[in-house]
Amino acid sequence: MARKTSKKSLKKTAIVSKNEKGTVRKKHQAAKSSTKKKFSIKRFFSWVKEKWIALKNKIVSPDRVKLHKSFKRSYREDYRREIEVPGITYHALKTFKVIFNNWKLFLPLLIIVVVMAIVFIGLMNESTFQQFQQVLNQTTEQMGYGDIGYVAKAGLLLISTVTTGGLSSAANETNTIFGVLIFLIIWLTTIFILRHRLAGHNIKLRDALYNSLTPMISSFVVFAIAVIQCVPIFLLVIVYSAAVQTDFLATPLYALAFFIFAAVMIILSGYLLSSSIIAFVAVSAPGLYPMQAMHTSSDLMMGRRVKFIIRIISLLLVLTITWVVVMLPLIVFDLLMKNFEWAAGIPFVPVCLLVMTCFTGIYITAYLYLYYRWMLDYEEK
Repeated sequence: MARKTSKKSLKKTAIVSKNEKGTVRKKHQAAKSSTKKKFSIKRFFSWVKEKWIALKNKIVSPDRVKLHKSFKRSYREDYRREIEVPGITYHALKTFKVIFNNWKLFLPLLIIVVVMAIVFIGLMNESTFQQFQQVLNQTTEQMGYGDIGYVAKAGLLLISTVTTGGLSSAANETNTIFGVLIFLIIWLTTIFILRHRLAGHNIKLRDALYNSLTPMISSFVVFAIAVIQCVPIFLLVIVYSAAVQTDFLATPLYALAFFIFAAVMIILSGYLLSSSIIAFVAVSAPGLYPMQAMHTSSDLMMGRRVKFIIRIISLLLVLTITWVVVMLPLIVFDLLMKNFEWAAGIPFVPVCLLVMTCFTGIYITAYLYLYYRWMLDYEEK
């Protein structure tokens, strides 16, 4: 009986082992079939999508502001972003106040920059300014206006000098490079001074000049990106010059088409440059890389570009009024002094024009930096 039971038990164990082998084979076949499914086209594209999303999240932070989605309608209440900043008039006057309250820093900076511009770029010759004056006198005489008075003559001289690029001795590639470098020095030094003075720190101009130029390469990168974003405007200028030479705008229908094309190009460049201008301010912060500055400024300007463009237009209006108020009396004074022989060769107006140009760079930098600080303060609140 014991032998019979042992044989039965052996048969049962053999059957169990066969069943276990069968289950193992089935599992192995199921694993093979699952591996085959992984390499299907659908799974391949889903894998590519996952990798692309992971790479995109590494490059672009998922915490960035996204007000619009592709192929979906955007409602106004979804993309409208409020911002509470001081008014336009207060903004313009506050910029003047900040600059004049720190005149011990900005006046030496202005003198240094003017000297650098005279040495590296050059000053408009007095003879060139006198040629502008002679051409203006001849034009008014030919038109029958006679002597138009000192104030009107000063205004026309100012407009002709600024619009014809007569602020320097000669415009070439070397002067352009030095001009960009001097503008970057003005930009970075002014932001460094304002950042520390608004924080309540006492600094010297020496510290500002030595320490503010650290993000020079990052500023060049942002400047290069801004130049690329100006390609639509450059294309518009090329098309306009070709249209004028070929009388393309003589036909009303073609003129309307060109007007629509010009509007689209200007809006496109304005949309792109609005965030790049703020990025040019943000990149001056220590430890901030150019693309991080571009992303940060894009988030700040999202839904606020129209308000910022209004600020830029008001800035241009304030600068125009400032130039007229400051330069007209100086040009009238120069015209009166030229009646004396000993004052004939003094380049009074060219020096004043250069000083005003450098001061304009300081004012633009302070104006934009204050707006940037107000936006950051509003975001923190």
